[in-house]
Amino acid sequence: MKDLGLMHYILGLEVWQKPSEIFLTQGKYAVDILQRYGMQDCKSMSVPMTTNLTKLRDTTTSTQSVDSTLYRQLIGSLMYLVHMRSDICYTMNALSQFMFDPKQIHLVASKHVLIYVRGTITYGLRYTSSSGVLLFGYASSDWAGSAVDQKSTFGYCFSMGSTMISWSNRKQGSIAQSTPEAKYIAASDAFKEAVWLRKLISDLFGGKLDSTIIHYDNQSCIKLSENPVA
Repeated sequence: MKDLGLMHYILGLEVWQKPSEIFLTQGKYAVDILQRYGMQDCKSMSVPMTTNLTKLRDTTTSTQSVDSTLYRQLIGSLMYLVHMRSDICYTMNALSQFMFDPKQIHLVASKHVLIYVRGTITYGLRYTSSSGVLLFGYASSDWAGSAVDQKSTFGYCFSMGSTMISWSNRKQGSIAQSTPEAKYIAASDAFKEAVWLRKLISDLFGGKLDSTIIHYDNQSCIKLSENPVA
């Protein structure tokens, strides 16, 4: 096994330190979750969740209710992993919407996440030393993705140098009337996060930051500008 250097363990977070890098992971905490729910020997899967989210909201396929306390404990345990695992951020956002009256299909989906975690225990965030501080981000949004309230779901993430330092995935507060509007709202939230991060980084390290580039799917905005009548 590769030498990761000096390790500190604080509240489920493992911090491996070397002269040129820091690696953050929650491997031990992930193992504890798997053991708690008897999933430590399960076979791993390559994705944390099925892409067909409509099945989660279709109660006609699974009307059997499950222990809500057990479901909330499982979701809460997995939510703590989101601090280091942005790859399950969207999945946990979707599953946490059913904690009031969880069904069997929701419990199965949450165990699917455990199966995915089983094969990705070593995942984490690696920060390497660099000569400069460059902040850049990515943002995206769907339109009316929720069949319950017609709200759109958006997400963004920001990296500084070698890896990510901030990410989020949640529903928009208002109902967008079109795809461009949903994307405008998502872009606005991403810009707010960028402004806050720039201020924080400037206060921590001093000096002036280079321009922050946010990569965004703006095809709908381009088409709207080309045909404003539509």
